Amino acid sequence: MKIALLGYGKMGHEVEKAALARQHEIVVTIDNESEWAERTPLLKRADVAIDFSQPNQAVTNIFRCFDLHIPIIVGTTAWYDHLTEIRQRCEAEGQSLFYAPNFSIGMNIMFRLNKQLATFAEKYGYQLALTETHHIHKLDKPSGTAVKIANDIIAVNKDYDSWSLDAQPGTNVLPVTAIREGEVNGIHSVQAQSPADKLTLTHEAFNRQGFAQGAIAAAEFLIGKHGCFTMDDLFGE
Repeated sequence: MKIALLGYGKMGHEVEKAALARQHEIVVTIDNESEWAERTPLLKRADVAIDFSQPNQAVTNIFRCFDLHIPIIVGTTAWYDHLTEIRQRCEAEGQSLFYAPNFSIGMNIMFRLNKQLATFAEKYGYQLALTETHHIHKLDKPSGTAVKIANDIIAVNKDYDSWSLDAQPGTNVLPVTAIREGEVNGIHSVQAQSPADKLTLTHEAFNRQGFAQGAIAAAEFLIGKHGCFTMDDLFGE
């Protein structure tokens, strides 16, 4: 498989390592506008593009790949307010898009456990709260992963109808705390507390390998398919 990397920072380099370990080929890396101008001919050789750029670049990168009919995997977050528009074009034109707030297999297991915890929390009277911690370079706050966790809780637990960084415990607004410190790769914790006890569900990323491996698995999955796909599709749901 010939892969183009859109965004060649720390995650881009990690994806490159994972791709080469799977015997795939990196045909081009593009990290800025001048490289887009210079390297688009190389991009046309790619079977798939993997985007770990910046939130303000992701939508443009998706449309550029659509223009070239190149399937694209998007690990960048904080662009989902454009998702309806992108999905419509993807489906109308028979394009190929795979997006996820988090490509880690372990994190996607947590997504499923989180829904179960949220369901039981409503049934047995537990109050929920969410905390996420990332490195100081992360631009979006809270993380796309935290937003998904919060939205999944709201979808299955009627005690909450929204989430907020300023929410107070004991209301129908789910409290979310976002911390930026050091070089933390990502820690997400859901706390469920009752008058009798407390339960914490936590995923901690030790490095970026899990995200990169998941992105390569998504790229292998996407080849030959048309439409919009997520980790639920990769997991066979």
